[in-house]
Amino acid sequence: MKHEMTTTTFELEGYQVAKNLGLVRGITVRSRSVIGNFGAGIQAIFGGNITIFTSLCEKAREEAFEMMMDHAEKLGANAVVGVRYDATEIMQGITEVLCYGTAVVAKEK
Repeated sequence: MKHEMTTTTFELEGYQVAKNLGLVRGITVRSRSVIGNFGAGIQAIFGGNITIFTSLCEKAREEAFEMMMDHAEKLGANAVVGVRYDATEIMQGITEVLCYGTAVVAKEK
């Protein structure tokens, strides 16, 4: 499945939904390492973007997105609409990242 066939909206320009295959999701749980926390603490002293955490967050979102895409592909979808992310801190320093949407079969208009 192509990443271009995903959207946060419920429509794909130039396509119509031929079949709704239901909810798909990808979930990953991440923790910060002691070394990562130390490095982020040093960066926090100087202010600005804390790149260690930015990188961790981006990696978690990407992993959850790819899992969602795999789930959709297994259902026979060629597109995912209504894509959303959610994150929950399960316990201090451990976060769940969820990416979800609706798997569909989209046909060109």
